[in-house]
Amino acid sequence: MIYLRRLKNLANYTELWNQLGIDLGRHDQLCLALPGLFEEVYLEQENRPEGMSYWNMLIGEIHGLRIQELADHRARGGKVVGTFCLFVPDEVLLAAGAVSVGLCGGSQFWVPDGEKVLPRNLCPLIKALVGAKISRTCPYFQSCDLLVGETTCDGKKKAWEILGEYAPMYVMELPQKKNGSARARWAAEIAALAERVEELTGNQITVAGLREAIEKVNRRRKALARLAATRRNDPVPISGKDALLVGQTAFYDDPERFTEQVNRLCEELEERAARGEGVFAPGTPRFLVTGTPMAIPNWKLHHVIETGGGVVVGEENCTGYRYYTHLVENRGETLSELYGALADRYLKLNCACFTPNEERVQDILTLVREHRADGVVYYNLQFCQTYAVEFYQVEKALKSAGIPVLYIETDYSEQDLEVLRTRVQAFLEMLRK
Repeated sequence: MIYLRRLKNLANYTELWNQLGIDLGRHDQLCLALPGLFEEVYLEQENRPEGMSYWNMLIGEIHGLRIQELADHRARGGKVVGTFCLFVPDEVLLAAGAVSVGLCGGSQFWVPDGEKVLPRNLCPLIKALVGAKISRTCPYFQSCDLLVGETTCDGKKKAWEILGEYAPMYVMELPQKKNGSARARWAAEIAALAERVEELTGNQITVAGLREAIEKVNRRRKALARLAATRRNDPVPISGKDALLVGQTAFYDDPERFTEQVNRLCEELEERAARGEGVFAPGTPRFLVTGTPMAIPNWKLHHVIETGGGVVVGEENCTGYRYYTHLVENRGETLSELYGALADRYLKLNCACFTPNEERVQDILTLVREHRADGVVYYNLQFCQTYAVEFYQVEKALKSAGIPVLYIETDYSEQDLEVLRTRVQAFLEMLRK
């Protein structure tokens, strides 16, 4: 298979990895685990869309092609900025001539390294992203000239202090309440980020450049929203796993190439839907997943659901709906006006870090209705207190609306796979009654 050949060809990048300071021995261990996992989760699917071959290539070259592109950009004098959250605006980074890459860790491989400097009873996403850097096994981290964090949770806020000992770090302060002053404070934070990135790149952000970057990112959002709309069909023309993979790679792939490939995939999916062709039988129980982010290669929950008799038709999380919803109004004659437009858009995202957060409950109810979901799976990474606490309000609203909900708390390991399968199966049986 092309995918497997590409994974074997990753060895061709050894010199590049060595230049980045990668721990080659441990990196080999990381790369050995991915082929079997990807083949089991993705390549064994039946009637998979042909357009997914691009994403097979992306994973087959996950530490190769894009890393080489980043190295080439830096060789030309460009800079690479690593981010960890939707609230760090890609538009500003692109307008300054930087390349933006998402760095959240979704692998158990990095958790033990993270636990060397972080408490064990902390969210695995935070432990994994810190572990990825301090272990020197992630070439995306090693390619970054600056890391940009944000204050979306207490665990992250303190982790940035530690991560700052290993790499240049900049932190944006996100308002926790969407009150009258929040917009002005967040716009000021965006302007301050712009100054820091101008200092990094040596490039001045212009109104024309920022408007061009806004349009580029808006096109990416539109493509992902188009993909999400195809999942409203019954039968669905694409699996939830494949849709999740597309959303995950949006964080690091070249934005223009990515947008082109997503639109090409959507053309195929829309044709499939028009023919009534799907990857699951009509009437398959439909799930909406909501909760914490799902970074590559965290495909566990979707795989359990879709090999157990259900299909995931949408995600209300940072690797799903929140990533593509709401466009930036690309109007403004000054940088200040454009920073305000960015602030307006990003504050429409309903992360659990905000209080109060009734809008997120409404988002979930809307997505259930639009995607005709039979039930909701509330996914929470272990020790993520913000999303765990917010489940109370979400569950209450779903029960009031007569929508079944299943709460799943897990980590990145595979130790609870059988437990998850049993619970999902029981939930499916309840839906069928």
